[in-house]
Amino acid sequence: MKQGIVLVAHGSRDPEWSRPFERLARSVAEKLPAVSVGLAFLEHGPSLDEIVGALIAKGAASIRVVPVFLGQGGHVKDDLPRLVREAARPGTNLFLEQPIGEQPQVIEAIASAIASAC
Repeated sequence: MKQGIVLVAHGSRDPEWSRPFERLARSVAEKLPAVSVGLAFLEHGPSLDEIVGALIAKGAASIRVVPVFLGQGGHVKDDLPRLVREAARPGTNLFLEQPIGEQPQVIEAIASAIASAC
């Protein structure tokens, strides 16, 4: 079964804002060449539904939805579960994960980056 990953970030009209997320998506794709990776935004698209459709078109039958947020706010608690339900397609499994910022290794990486600047 082909796998997919959708990274989901907030989104912004400013194109500069999305560049780190685009780099992150490319890096994940390089580390997982057998997995289809997409990047979706809650605002100013592409939407989760569009990216899920694109990954399914590439053959993904199991898709992890990874919120690229530091913590759980309204978007993660309310909006993303609804959007995942709406993006569901027959024969495809969608799994909504916890925000990436709540993983201990991410917290430590951020802390190390801040500390190294001193």
